Amino acid sequence: MYYKTRPYKIFYAFNVLILGAVAVGCILPLIHVLAVSFSEGVDVTAGRVTFWPVNFNLDSYIQTFQDDGFIGSFANSVLRLILGVSIGITVTVLTAYPLSKMDSLKGGRMITWYFVFTMLFHGGLIPTYIVIQKLHLMNSIWALVLPVALNVYNMILMLNFFRAIPKELEEASLIDGAGHFTTLLRVYLPVSLPSIATIILFVAVFHWNAWFDALIYLKQDKWPMSTLLQSLVKAPDPSITTSAEDAANITERTLKSAKIFIGTLPILVVYPFLQRFFVKGIVLGAVKG
Repeated sequence: MYYKTRPYKIFYAFNVLILGAVAVGCILPLIHVLAVSFSEGVDVTAGRVTFWPVNFNLDSYIQTFQDDGFIGSFANSVLRLILGVSIGITVTVLTAYPLSKMDSLKGGRMITWYFVFTMLFHGGLIPTYIVIQKLHLMNSIWALVLPVALNVYNMILMLNFFRAIPKELEEASLIDGAGHFTTLLRVYLPVSLPSIATIILFVAVFHWNAWFDALIYLKQDKWPMSTLLQSLVKAPDPSITTSAEDAANITERTLKSAKIFIGTLPILVVYPFLQRFFVKGIVLGAVKG
């Protein structure tokens, strides 16, 4: 077999080394941020912290959780995540299912290409801002959720997954008296869990990390955490209120590191549970035409 040949073994070894180096390069900054967040401020300022905490303490995390602005932004991010994922997956499924049935219809492919067209040409920032303003969505969580409710790329993944499902399953359901909505809920969705989990992961990561839209549509008291963190990285953190005796333990850098790690933690926790669906969902949703 080809995987037993010497050239393949050499390629495999180099591939592992290169990808391993890339993985280490990606994870080391996060480890450094974590180490800084658990270290005393004087050691961080002196440059003695690398990838392990020096003089371990939790003062930065204690002050972070006492910051009402940060807790509020975290709650806003959770709300955006819940609304964005629930609405996004619902709209994606309800769009992909009927489109998967249009191949046999005259002009059905053109309807699919209508959605693909939006991937190639976008209205732009100013027209989108005007639409949000005219719909009276300014300073509302809906300004962050509704404009991106349907991601065409995710819809195409789900569309191709639905096309790959044997038609005999649908025909048996229809013969038994089920309608299309029942067939979607009872037949298509249960066998589409890998693709659905993949899309949920994509949508969740997008909404948790997005920061620019809130910056232009919302006032600061309604910012999600990603927008707040982006502003803190660029400007001094106004939430630092340390006493003279705590100044050695907490600095602006340790406090920012704690907030950055807390902002990253939810994705780090959720991702491993969806990882097993990720590759399967991508492959099954991409190779079927």
